[in-house]
Amino acid sequence: MHKRATLGVVVTGALALTALAAPAAQADEKYGNIKVTSVSVNGGKAVVVGAKAKKTITLKFTVTDNSGHRMATAYLYRGANIETADSAASPSKDPITCKKVTSTKSNCTASFTFTPNGNAINSVAGTWKTWAIAQAKDYDYVQKDNLKSFKVLRAAQLAGANASPEPVAKGATITVTSKLTRANWNTGVNGALGGQPVQLQFKKAGTTAYKTVKTVNSASTGAVSTTVKASADGTYRYVFAGTSTTAGATATGDTIDVK
Repeated sequence: MHKRATLGVVVTGALALTALAAPAAQADEKYGNIKVTSVSVNGGKAVVVGAKAKKTITLKFTVTDNSGHRMATAYLYRGANIETADSAASPSKDPITCKKVTSTKSNCTASFTFTPNGNAINSVAGTWKTWAIAQAKDYDYVQKDNLKSFKVLRAAQLAGANASPEPVAKGATITVTSKLTRANWNTGVNGALGGQPVQLQFKKAGTTAYKTVKTVNSASTGAVSTTVKASADGTYRYVFAGTSTTAGATATGDTIDVK
């Protein structure tokens, strides 16, 4: 297959655009009664990667065959299939580790380390897939072009909310501010995230639940600001729900004292 840009270090995983020769793509194939089940990527959670810090995740699945497990391997990739993928990542150990549970069942585990490195890789955020193949001792085998889809997202951050003035008279206007940023894998730093809806929430003193007061859009600088009338003691915070390529974020709340 063609070598291509990959979101990852060849040995350890993803997010550092290097060349990776992954398996040639084929349609799903199966021979015999071997099965791959109980597939989990990162515990079922999106893979959220910051601007600099490495992120190691685990792929798990179960291989079942009447003759027992012989070998298995898996790759993570983004694209229509693994051969035409614009990015891919290999496991830290290949073939991957599989532990025998019974004479017919083995649990397999693979690790992948996502490493942002300042290359032009923001565009590979979004939906990724899992290519895998498993073989039994009697040479039954199964190959899946996508065992499991999952999200690789750019981390977002909301600066701690600031409500002012404090203290404030009941009925007076207060301004609540924050700033929304997200990881820029191209540059290795967080950058402003503008034009995004952000919810202002309030938790009245003595209660446990936040309620949404209003929704505002972040400015081009990432700044978030709005005004409300002070009605009672409590805590204000901002919440960003996220997008298809960016994780959500919640600001640390700021408690006000209403006189």
